[in-house]
Parts: sequence; C-alpha cells; structure tokens
Amino acid sequence: MKTPLGKKELTEYKEKLLKVRDELRDQIKEISDDTLMKSQKDMSGDISGYSLHIADMASDNYERDFNLGIVSGERKVLMEVEEALKRIEDKVYGVCATCEKPIAKIRLNAVPHAQYCKKCQEKLEKDNQI
Repeated sequence: MKTPLGKKELTEYKEKLLKVRDELRDQIKEISDDTLMKSQKDMSGDISGYSLHIADMASDNYERDFNLGIVSGERKVLMEVEEALKRIEDKVYGVCATCEKPIAKIRLNAVPHAQYCKKCQEKLEKDNQI
C-alpha cells in the first residue's frame, strides 16, 4: 500500500526524522567518547600511581556497562529512524508493516519512526512477553 500522507506531510516527517537522527548520533558519540575513550584511572579521577579500590572499580564498571546499554538502545532507535527515512523514499511511510493499514498521525507525531500501527505494536509486544 502506498503512503496515505501528502508530499508536505512526508517532508515534515522527514525533517523530524533527520533531526532525531542527528540528535541520536550526537548522543551516541558523546556517551561512547566518555565511556570508551577513558581509562579506569581517568574514570575514577585517580591521578596517583596507586591501584584503585575494588569498590571504585566495580562502580566504574557498572557505570561503563550502563552507558554501553544506553548506546545499544540508542543505536537500535537510530536504525529504526534510518528505516523510516527509507520508507519515506519508498513512498510507504505511515503504512503498518503488518496489517498494511495507515498508522495514525497522532502515533507518527509521537513516534515518527513507528513501523506498526498501535494495534499491531501491542500484539507484537504481547507475543514477545513470553
């Protein structure tokens, strides 16, 4: 099914998606730089030559793992945004990937990278709760 949206609306959603994409890329870069480019000493603020306390190391490792989890989630959303931009180019943006019915504009405004209508999204989430 072709997109139910007009050219003007598609342009608006494309601009919104491009803005989200840029923001996600900036966030991923910032978190990655902060997390991956620092040594254990840098993260703890320890400038002495003495070894770090084990509790500090555990805390730093937790923070690093937490930040990497955030980056992983951000990358997933970034991929969804890229896919939505591709759907705009393919003239199928705003069409549910499952039932092929139009996705409500209120949903697209809230989640511009939505691939499914609310009903199909809820079914997917319910099916994956096992």
